[in-house]
Amino acid sequence: MSEADNDYQVAVVGGGPAGLTSALYTTRLGHDTVLIDRGGGRAAMMQDTHNVIGITEETSGNELLQTAKQQIESYGADTVRGLVSDIHGEEGEFRLDVGDDTYTADRVVLATGFSDERPDPPLPRTGRGLHYCLHCDAYMFIDESVYVMGTGESAAHVAMIMLNFTEDVDLLLRGSAPEWSDTTDEQLRAHPVDVIDEEITGMNNDEDGWLESFEFADGTVREYRGGFPMFGSDYHAELADVLGLKRVDEDEGPVEVDDHGRTSVEGVFAVGDLTPGHNQIPVAMGQGAKAGIAVHYDLREYPKSLAELDGESVDPAATPAVSEELREAAAERHAEAPATDDD
Repeated sequence: MSEADNDYQVAVVGGGPAGLTSALYTTRLGHDTVLIDRGGGRAAMMQDTHNVIGITEETSGNELLQTAKQQIESYGADTVRGLVSDIHGEEGEFRLDVGDDTYTADRVVLATGFSDERPDPPLPRTGRGLHYCLHCDAYMFIDESVYVMGTGESAAHVAMIMLNFTEDVDLLLRGSAPEWSDTTDEQLRAHPVDVIDEEITGMNNDEDGWLESFEFADGTVREYRGGFPMFGSDYHAELADVLGLKRVDEDEGPVEVDDHGRTSVEGVFAVGDLTPGHNQIPVAMGQGAKAGIAVHYDLREYPKSLAELDGESVDPAATPAVSEELREAAAERHAEAPATDDD
């Protein structure tokens, strides 16, 4: 592959819902786009998709992502499976190293997300009693027994929040001392949440792999439908740090962005779980769409300003501004479109 083949207007790093939506928008808005994805991610772990209107719940995360990838490719975007090991340059000419190849782009969208910190085993399988998205999965615990694991402020508050859905909530400290504030401790003790100090020593699952119960060091066994570990997030911000992007909590935490995903570095956008806010697929899609539109405003060729025109007129032969590759992809889609009554 020649260097010219690797020259794009937009490079999106990360193939989750936010990155895929950014790539969808920039491609459909006429900008040569490459999506670089190392695979995996939080969305890929989902066994069922919740809270995405129009997507039925039996759709797995992998199915959702694969369909979206095929969709952006059909519009003319390129997809690359690989890890971006380095990124350098500035607005108008960013260079991204992926294995032995280098990709250049005028704009970069980072959608690298984060990983949930996992507690030590024994643990149920993700989606079979171990859940990371409160707003996605709280519904399934209506009138069911649920646990929350953790010792910090977030664990205490999530345990109280779950009382909106069920009366049977345990907060599992797993042998560690609580780290929440005295105010939170007073608040927690005023709510009907059982705080369990003992470490987990065993786990029982049903024949389908769903969690049935935990065994504890004091010999007790407590049944649960499932629950939420609250041990923090590990942001995949290595590339953000290489570029010197401002983060919310200095060297930790999400990347600081404006309402359209612009970061502290010109030409670099960030979307999805890498940024502050609710970690939800519809939210990530919205962020990806807004960033894609903002990139389009930066890159679109027309209208020319009066200063750019300098008394001249736009040459009709210079239109449209869409590349030949994207025009060919559009022509194929138009040819495959079903006929309408007006055809």
